[in-house]
Amino acid sequence: MLGLRELSERQVRQRLARKAYPQDEIDEAVARLCQERAINDQRVAEAIARTETGIRKRGKTRVRLQLERAGIAKDTARQAIDEVFEGIDGDALLEASLRKRLRGRDTIADDREFQRLFRYLIGQGFDSDQVMQALRSKRRPR
Repeated sequence: MLGLRELSERQVRQRLARKAYPQDEIDEAVARLCQERAINDQRVAEAIARTETGIRKRGKTRVRLQLERAGIAKDTARQAIDEVFEGIDGDALLEASLRKRLRGRDTIADDREFQRLFRYLIGQGFDSDQVMQALRSKRRPR
C-alpha cells in the first residue's frame, strides 16, 4: 500500500480494516510502521498540500478539506498548509486556476460564465473577495 504513495495513519487503518484484518493486528502493524517512519502524517500532509497547490491549483480552504479527508489532525494540517503556502503567491495561484479554466482566453464572455467561474473558484478553496477581484479584471468591457 505504501509503495505507491504516502498514506496517513487513518488511511492505512481503513484499508487494513476493509481487508478484514483483526483490530489488534492493525494496531500492531500501524505501530510498527510509525516506529519505522513508513507512516508520517506530517509528511503526508505536506505531500497532499503540495499536490493540491502545485498540480491542481487549489486554495487554502480546499487544501484543508483534502487534509481532513485524509484523516490528518487539525494541528498537523494547519502546520503543513502554513509551510506550503509560505512559498506561494496566493494571487498567482488563483490566476493560474482561472487561466486553466478559461482555456487560453483572456476575458469572461458574459455574466453567466462569470457566475459559473465564481462558483468554481470558491469550490477550489479561494477567498470570495480575492475571486471577485480576479474575475472583475477578466470581465469583457461593456
